[in-house]
Amino acid sequence: MDTGFLKAGNPRTLLAAFLYFDVSFMVWVLLGPLGISIAHDLHLNAGQKGLLVATPVLAGALLRVLAGALVDHFGPRRVAIGAQILVIAGLFLTWLIAPHSYGALFGVALVLGVAGASFAIALPLASAWYPPQYQGTALGIAGAGNSGTALASLFAPGLAVLYGWVNVLGLATLPLTAVLVAFIFLASEPPQRRSSGGLLTWLPVLRSGDCWLLMFFYGVTFGGFVGLASFLTIYFNDQYGLPPAIAGSCTALVVFVGSFVRPLGGAMADRIGGERALSILFALAVAIFAVIGFGLPTIWLAFPAFFLGMLVLGLGNGAVFQLVPTRFPSRVGILTGLVGMSGGVGGFYLASSLGAARQATGSYGPGFLGFASVTLVAFACVGVCRRRWAAERPRMSAEADATASS
Repeated sequence: MDTGFLKAGNPRTLLAAFLYFDVSFMVWVLLGPLGISIAHDLHLNAGQKGLLVATPVLAGALLRVLAGALVDHFGPRRVAIGAQILVIAGLFLTWLIAPHSYGALFGVALVLGVAGASFAIALPLASAWYPPQYQGTALGIAGAGNSGTALASLFAPGLAVLYGWVNVLGLATLPLTAVLVAFIFLASEPPQRRSSGGLLTWLPVLRSGDCWLLMFFYGVTFGGFVGLASFLTIYFNDQYGLPPAIAGSCTALVVFVGSFVRPLGGAMADRIGGERALSILFALAVAIFAVIGFGLPTIWLAFPAFFLGMLVLGLGNGAVFQLVPTRFPSRVGILTGLVGMSGGVGGFYLASSLGAARQATGSYGPGFLGFASVTLVAFACVGVCRRRWAAERPRMSAEADATASS
């Protein structure tokens, strides 16, 4: 690693941001890996399972707006500590009460949504300590915490079989508490906070069509990633009869690849252009999820398809965020919040639509075909934008240079 990077910022705070993000994302999608056991105990149908595992994803997306506002006012370190305490308390209370009704679990889902809002807390904490030339590296390290979704898939299903899903919610407080203690000692509040200026500053940005396009693109790429991370354990168990632990391990493998190729997606976009990268990746995603939607008879065919699908979506996540500072060089912070929120909304759509498709038709195929269709629309939108964005790139580069020097 560049020695200049190590000297430029605060490595202890960067490590704290990564750990906080990692365990937060781990519990954010926890209901998905536990969904098999929960559905068995509460006799849930496919539609109920899909809605339940999708709710924390949507809650996390919406709470990111509130978290961002709190970070502006109180600072990211204080907000992270408060959010972590709230999640720990909520899970501990759930473990004590041991809810055994479908409705009660939506309260748990909202608590897990607080963990999902960590995106709007951890990234500003890491970003504020590093100069512009090291922003990509710092945010890449902190953002690698999305690999926590794979940890949930890897461990939660097996633990649920051994100890029961309610006890797994209690066990989740142990790593959360350990990271909270480490965070308190490692993290430092940034000396100068970068305020977004409040929600009113979002209004001019929301009037831009490019803003909505970037939100849509990330709703497809990250929405696909987190929606699958939440639902695939249930899918592998229901569709192919895999035991919960094996289904969770398969999910963890595809989630890991989606997590760790994200920086490569940014590098790919740097090399060939974000628009061209997204065109290629969206085209591949359409083909992959259409094939999955039409049905794959065995897990030996399905697993490689999902592996490639998550690989493409992970690369797409990095490519979208390469475009954010290119299109909005003076509004990166605001766009990060809006685009991040849209990713969670996309995840809610995918997970809930898969459950609804299974409930309505007896097959998950229409849900995957619907996602492939949405991705096809995103591919068409990129194609329409490519020529205009390429023509505007010199002006945007000049604006970015002016922003960096000011």
